[in-house]
Amino acid sequence: MENKNASESLISPKLTKALSIIIGIILFVFEIIICVQYAVKKPGPELWEVISLVCCSIILDALCFFEMYFIKTLKARIAVYAIDFVFLLCICLLTGSTYLAGLYCVILSQLYINIADLKTKVIVFVSSCVLFVVTCAIGWSITVSEMTYTEILDMVSASVVGVIMLAIHFAVLNFFIGFYRNNVKLTKALKEADENKKQLEEAYKQLSETAVFQERNRIARDIHDNAGHSMTAVIMQTEAAKLLIDVNPEEAKAKIVSANIQAKNALEQMRESVHLLAGRESVMSLKEELEEILAQTMDGADVKIRCDIGDLELAADRRRFIANSLKECLSNGIRHGGANAFYVEFGASGDGVCLTVSDNGSGLPDDFKEGFGIRGIREKATAFGGGIVFESESGDGCEIKITIKTN
Repeated sequence: MENKNASESLISPKLTKALSIIIGIILFVFEIIICVQYAVKKPGPELWEVISLVCCSIILDALCFFEMYFIKTLKARIAVYAIDFVFLLCICLLTGSTYLAGLYCVILSQLYINIADLKTKVIVFVSSCVLFVVTCAIGWSITVSEMTYTEILDMVSASVVGVIMLAIHFAVLNFFIGFYRNNVKLTKALKEADENKKQLEEAYKQLSETAVFQERNRIARDIHDNAGHSMTAVIMQTEAAKLLIDVNPEEAKAKIVSANIQAKNALEQMRESVHLLAGRESVMSLKEELEEILAQTMDGADVKIRCDIGDLELAADRRRFIANSLKECLSNGIRHGGANAFYVEFGASGDGVCLTVSDNGSGLPDDFKEGFGIRGIREKATAFGGGIVFESESGDGCEIKITIKTN
């Protein structure tokens, strides 16, 4: 815990070391001034007193150096400060209170720099003020032979001035330390914000690339599933027409018509996929697109279609699903049911939409099994929160209802 406190209290290794060196120089200057002033005072001091003063000063310098390079924990710094106090007391006993407050400020500076907790700093400050007053009182009581009222007043005044100096030193130094630390935190936070921004931009870029890749895969699957299926049906229809053209021309004609519808559907699906790959969106509304599908179907086959299509807006993936489902239902009605008339309805239904395709064909056989196209419609409708329902009686047409949710 102490190591953690000590490491957190450091402003920065280089700056802390630089400040400690400056503090050591200031302390050395103060000690020279005190020693010179003491040596030239009248009457002159004894030699042992001068030697004692110099030794105390050297020891204080040594302790400052030791704390600078070797002390890492808060308890150890407090212990060194207690030793400093002993030698400060010795200096005060030899010289009186001259420059004592300055020495306290210098020594406390190094302690404040290495303490991060404000509560601990306040405790150190209050303790230092008490020690300063005690030191002044002891120094004055020894150096002054007779404590008159004037001497007592001077002692009190010197103590008050010293405490004020310590308070000003505490406030100013910790203000700048706090300002510096907040500036460092802000700089670090800004740097982390820049790094996070770069990471987010990189992640967004990767997500965008992934989304593009997934969209291209989806379009490729659509081409394979829809256009590929339609082209397979075209081949099968034309092959069947070739075999029937001599023996049953009408049936061959129906096969060719059905193949024509499938080919147009496949072409339209590939055009749409190419537009999506090129990044272009459809300029038609969903209603116009569905009506275009119906017009193409009536143009390519001898069928009649009535419709009631609402002007609704859907997301691109749901829009493509509704359009492809309509093509599949019309194609199946013509190819498998032999229908020549359809009724198509599209509109809102609850929290989604419903596409209904009714025909007058032969209806679903008793052994009806879902083919590739219908199975794909069911799977996607389920994925969109809906489903598909068939209503049919043999020989009486078929009705298909496809529902999906809008979101």
